[in-house]
Amino acid sequence: MVQGVGYRPFVYKLAHARGLEGWVLNDPEGVLVEVEGTEQDLRRFAHELTSEAPPQAVVESVDTEVIEPGAGGTGFVIRHSEHSGRKVTVVPADSYVCADCRAELTDPTDRRYRYPFINCTNCGPRYSIVQGLPYDRAQTTMSAFTMCDLCRGEYEDPLDRRYHAQPNACPACGPELMLVDRTGNRSVGEDALGAAVNALRAGRIVAIKSVGGFHLAVNARDADAVALLRTRKRRDSKPFAVMARDLATVATFADCDQDEAALMASPARPIVLVRKKDSGLPGTIAPRNPNLGVMLPSAPQHHLIVDEPGLDVIVMTSGNISGYPIAYRNDDALAQLFDIADVILYNNRDIEIRVDDSIVRRSKHPGLPAPVVSFIRRARGYAPYPIDVGTELRPLVAYGAELKTTVALTSGSRVYISQHIGDLKNDETFESHRRTARHLAELHDLTPRHAACDLHPQFRATRSVLREQGDEIEQVLQVQHHHAHMASCMAENRLTGDNVVGVVFDGAGYGVDETIWGGEFLLGGYRDVRRVARLRLLPLLGGDQAVREPIRTGFALALDALGDSPTAVAAFPVLAQLDETRRHVFATMRDRGVNAPLTSSMGRLFDAMAALCGICVRAEYEAQGPIEFEGLLGRDLRMSDVDERYGFAVGGSDGAVEIDPRPVVLAMAADLAAGVPLEVISRRFHSGVVDMVVHRCAAIRAAEGAHEVVLSGGVFLNEFLLVNCLVELAEAGFSAYCHRQVPTNDGGIALGQVLVADARLAAL
Repeated sequence: MVQGVGYRPFVYKLAHARGLEGWVLNDPEGVLVEVEGTEQDLRRFAHELTSEAPPQAVVESVDTEVIEPGAGGTGFVIRHSEHSGRKVTVVPADSYVCADCRAELTDPTDRRYRYPFINCTNCGPRYSIVQGLPYDRAQTTMSAFTMCDLCRGEYEDPLDRRYHAQPNACPACGPELMLVDRTGNRSVGEDALGAAVNALRAGRIVAIKSVGGFHLAVNARDADAVALLRTRKRRDSKPFAVMARDLATVATFADCDQDEAALMASPARPIVLVRKKDSGLPGTIAPRNPNLGVMLPSAPQHHLIVDEPGLDVIVMTSGNISGYPIAYRNDDALAQLFDIADVILYNNRDIEIRVDDSIVRRSKHPGLPAPVVSFIRRARGYAPYPIDVGTELRPLVAYGAELKTTVALTSGSRVYISQHIGDLKNDETFESHRRTARHLAELHDLTPRHAACDLHPQFRATRSVLREQGDEIEQVLQVQHHHAHMASCMAENRLTGDNVVGVVFDGAGYGVDETIWGGEFLLGGYRDVRRVARLRLLPLLGGDQAVREPIRTGFALALDALGDSPTAVAAFPVLAQLDETRRHVFATMRDRGVNAPLTSSMGRLFDAMAALCGICVRAEYEAQGPIEFEGLLGRDLRMSDVDERYGFAVGGSDGAVEIDPRPVVLAMAADLAAGVPLEVISRRFHSGVVDMVVHRCAAIRAAEGAHEVVLSGGVFLNEFLLVNCLVELAEAGFSAYCHRQVPTNDGGIALGQVLVADARLAAL
């Protein structure tokens, strides 16, 4: 990663300091240097190309070749970029505002004082504005702005911090802020910024155009403003993220350790999940949740807003209508966001490709050799950095799943993973999915010959790619959902065996038997797996409606464990919220199998347990019940005492071991009747799931000799479950692996599809 990060001027300065002659240029493969000098100086120079590289550069290798020296006396120069050849260099991700630019932004004597688009070679927008490689201004959306003489001078001076900073601009020649309110009143520049600040202070909602799209913002210390945003966005419970002025501000409302602070302050500027304090911000920002998603400013205009008195922390949530992708084009924002926002602060620098905020979490446990940093969402600051899987792959494109989807394309041993795209529920998100795939392919000059997609016949991406199979795509390979999860985790950990255990827990995935899977123990490798254990099947009363109303699944689970409706209601009083007629209808659906598809989903089991505890009977957002059930633990990752953990039973069915949760339901009912606190019940349940995973893996090892275990699927976003499974499996003698480079949820599916498809193609 050596373009757009100040690498050529670094080489230029390094060569001059060593008295070397030659030249440096960008080409599609990276940076090419020809340099002449003494053997000792050249050895030191080659070493420093890596050891002294700019902070955001990533140098994978320095390849050298000895050539005949020239006539000498030519000095050292930076040559123009070359555009021909295989494109293997990496597009730089969007970056923060560096310390130098931050200082200029607040310096009244600087010509970029309070300029909302300040940037340099070390910082600023990259991936969101790039249209082609090599990364030059003419191939970005900044090509619409002609640099003034002063900016041109900086841009062309190899010793200047803004040498070839492609978004380089100033108030005289660059983009400008604009603001419009609901009545059509408009302002520009400093007046626009001032109007936005005044609106936030007045408790109003402001849509803000950021690096990769629009945010919706309110003053986070204003409970009424937060409530207004929830009402207009129709989002009653799902947590909001906040943006804080600096780390000192974060400390006023959250506990943030040194490593979490470093992650938050990194150039990627992700949202970091940290433990919130009991006081500091309104509880309605993240209700019934011990965590708070916090980020620091990632763009100059963010700094200018949160530096204002009284606005040191603001809610910043995705600028979209519920169910749709974030708005990133001005016309779309102006047409859509006034349904929520009072004013819109935007600008005339186009975004080429939308990029959401990344969300990460850092998990610590005394039993871990090092903390685990997990992606909940991988996007701004990280996309489209590739995953190197260590083996050459065929030219492939993978289209991911239906929810939280990403796309992936291969180039040699690299897999380029797109930013988070979202749920393919509507035409807008589906078009974003297709456009992102085209954009990645065009950037890196990739022409995939094969495609991979999910096995589910109704998934939109699957239907689309199967229709389009033809001249460009020779073959489409459908990959079972949970196999892709397992392969994804294997790939990023560079596992190559064919006797790996995949513990894959999620909400739903289409199984090879055309049923809904989700609580699976798989055994195999990239090419093939077999299901060796699964969770006992549970009916989804009303199909997808059971996901939105988990009390239905809780009722079905209670019936399975206790036999009849009166006994279930007596054991779990929350079920009385279902009147007698509904209970009768649901029981009939279950008994007759009418609109009650069976699932082995661990996600639905968590839904049901949370509902039976009365924590969440109707879900506003995905996994609300499991999130709030785990939230009772307060990020305290200690396991329950051994004799207090709920235990699963084991049986056999269809050649695979069946894991039976009915004893867990009975134990929980007894604890509820005894008045055991919900946080204790939650810990006993979570600890019981960990025990079940370890015991089942041990049984598989005894039967099959498997020693490597990968953990994948959206349920492993549960911090308690993930960390304790890693610790307990290691103590049991397993080599246990989890996701660290892509999300464990469906955001990592595309990577696994690539590896499975490649293995199957190799076997043809």
